[in-house]
Amino acid sequence: MTAIKSKTEYETVIGLEVHAQLKTKTKIFCSCPVDFGAEPNTNVCPVCLGMPGVLPVLNRQVVAYAIKTGLALNCTVTKHCKFDRKQYFYPDLPKNYQISQYDQPICENGYLEVSGKRIEIQRIHMEEDAGKLVHAGSDRLHGSDYSLVDYNRTGTPLIEIVSMPDIRSAEEAKEYAQLLRSILRYLDVCDGNLEEGSMRCDVNVSIRPIGSTTFGTRCEIKNVNSFKSLIRATESEVERQKEIIESGGRIIQETRLFEENSGKTVSMRSKEEAHDYRYFPEPDLVPLEISAQWINEIKETIPELPNQKKLRYPKDYGLNSEEAKVLIEDRNLAEFYEAVIRLGANAKKAANWLIGPVTAYMKEHKTDILNCCMTPKQLADLLGFIEKGAINDNIAKTEILEELLGQGTDSEEIIKQKGLAQITDTSALKEAVKEVLESNPTQLKDLKEGKEKIRGFFVGQVMKKTGGKASPQIVNALIDELIK
Repeated sequence: MTAIKSKTEYETVIGLEVHAQLKTKTKIFCSCPVDFGAEPNTNVCPVCLGMPGVLPVLNRQVVAYAIKTGLALNCTVTKHCKFDRKQYFYPDLPKNYQISQYDQPICENGYLEVSGKRIEIQRIHMEEDAGKLVHAGSDRLHGSDYSLVDYNRTGTPLIEIVSMPDIRSAEEAKEYAQLLRSILRYLDVCDGNLEEGSMRCDVNVSIRPIGSTTFGTRCEIKNVNSFKSLIRATESEVERQKEIIESGGRIIQETRLFEENSGKTVSMRSKEEAHDYRYFPEPDLVPLEISAQWINEIKETIPELPNQKKLRYPKDYGLNSEEAKVLIEDRNLAEFYEAVIRLGANAKKAANWLIGPVTAYMKEHKTDILNCCMTPKQLADLLGFIEKGAINDNIAKTEILEELLGQGTDSEEIIKQKGLAQITDTSALKEAVKEVLESNPTQLKDLKEGKEKIRGFFVGQVMKKTGGKASPQIVNALIDELIK
């Protein structure tokens, strides 16, 4: 009898390094504009091109945004911090070094609550971005035979948010990144646009036998720029490491890239350790001394954050956790929702409309609530007309909502112009219900025998007969009256 060898069960260990581009008008050390999509090498100057003899001047707004983010993520803002030179020899970094922060970052020791679990944040530091290489040509063997460099991104202000290795699954990593993106957008410090590279993740992945307290050798997956890719890249890397270990191999610490087409990570370079970057204090920038007064002033500008709203919405508005999650993802949608409630709308109904037909419209037209014409008052009025029985839900959704969202026309005006007012005249509806019942004797027999599912058929037929204007409540009451 052959013994079956049991495979070791492994635990995944993940840490994320999230780079967020700050929403300043100019770069971190010069006055060049930060403008995505500009013609290559047009938003540049001697400072961000690394010309000899030029000096960087720190953008104060970058520091304020870093402090604001740190406070929102429960970090300690360091009163004394400095910039460092990180030796970085790449074609898209003209100085051949990056100005970053090393041993004295601006924020430390924070955390983020994700689904009831605390993910520790080790540090937040400020730094400048590099440029971009555009690979071109038609080399059949290697894919391209030359590269062009665009320095527009060089000097774009970034903060890097580094978590501890507290994440235990790809799905948990996605939840953390999504919540972090939402917070950054609530703070209005980063637009979180993954497609444009305004937010991107480096994912540190290792595995270890379940129960072990020793970390495995980690590999870093660079520049993951979508939540879908974050899950795919992490799961692919976990499987790769398992296969190597199970076959008796050894994980090598390295930097890898995720290939979307193959769904696999591929080696990019062996992983540099911190000392290989040869950090030393940036001699052209003085250390920062951050006052308690400035920190308190910035703290006053922090709005209610999505994780706080997620706890409050079920309590205050009776929403379930999934409804709350959808509404709070975008600050503008959450604020629109709360404005509708303040105008007297039913909280649950307002949530259902925003999550359902309003969101469907925005997805179809690739827009957001700010760029729709409908105001909170117009939605509150529309829901009020439904509540009063002036129109029904179906008429409101099919005949009125799209016009409100696209043109901002008044609900009452649309109802009058299109003659959409709900028929509530019992005598007029009674004849319509009677005709429908008499025209469908088989279904009527089933209804009288207690088969309640058939009731929807009769209501639908009456609605069809009245052009969708009949009051469903009155129709149901008349059916009960006429089948006795």
